Amino acid sequence: MTMTQQRLLHALDDLGAVPLPGAGETARRLRALADLGSGDLAVARLVEGHLDAVAILAEAAVPSPDGLLGVWAADPPAGRVDALRRGDGWALHGTKQWCSGAGMLDHALMTAHAADGYRLFHLPLASVGVGICQQRWQAVGMRDSATFDVVLDDAALCGEAAVGPPGWYLQRRGFWIGGIGVAACWYGGAVGALRSLRDAVCQRRDDPHGVAHLGAADALCAAMWAVLEAAADAIDDGLDGEDLRYRARQVRAVVERLATDVLCHAERGIGAAGLTRDPAMARRAADLPVYLRQHHAEADLAALGAAVLKRR
Repeated sequence: MTMTQQRLLHALDDLGAVPLPGAGETARRLRALADLGSGDLAVARLVEGHLDAVAILAEAAVPSPDGLLGVWAADPPAGRVDALRRGDGWALHGTKQWCSGAGMLDHALMTAHAADGYRLFHLPLASVGVGICQQRWQAVGMRDSATFDVVLDDAALCGEAAVGPPGWYLQRRGFWIGGIGVAACWYGGAVGALRSLRDAVCQRRDDPHGVAHLGAADALCAAMWAVLEAAADAIDDGLDGEDLRYRARQVRAVVERLATDVLCHAERGIGAAGLTRDPAMARRAADLPVYLRQHHAEADLAALGAAVLKRR
């Protein structure tokens, strides 16, 4: 068992029961993810994937299996997975990219292209025909998330492995709520940077520039949580459809921008000493920019802008 896997299991044990999204305690769910992100972004990423998988299965009225779960749903052109009918079951073939927790998890919910549409499958990772390729990940940031390519060579699944009908994964309400959960982890990473900055400034309170960076970072973190909490309350009140999609895009854009700014304030306020001698801050400075790239920059901002135009 790897050190990261041990940290993941301990984190899940410490969390206990986390409420499902949209059940009246969504803010508590987001706060739990943020608290994890403030300490260990790689573990927060893996916990978020596990909790998202549990929520997806609950949304589909499918029992969750025992063990560690994840959601592997990236679909770049170079990472296509096809699902072929084999009798009453399925066979998966191709390479799925960006699979966080590869080698650590017991089960994954994986998207694939089938003849009748884009589908979600429950893949037990001990299945024959499932391999891991670690060579392509070169980043220092988020290395502990074990995000690798998974190679599927006619991995056989039973007919019940399909979760929901064709197209269900992207069309369901929880898809957008899950995206807000990722933003809560980003926010947590920013809070961790704020704490490192505060600790550094406490050692040199007569530094006006450090104090200014601390004030700016604190205000930005407060703004991020206000946006996340308001979205959580709206979700618990039944936010759905185009309004939910718009809110999710907006929340992710706000948190991505402000978390980037908080990290900038922290790096400038802490200086070279903090970035090179504080192991927690050094890791966070590497991890957070990589994790934030789950927001697809101008592509996601353009989608948000199009939603704004559609609403006016």
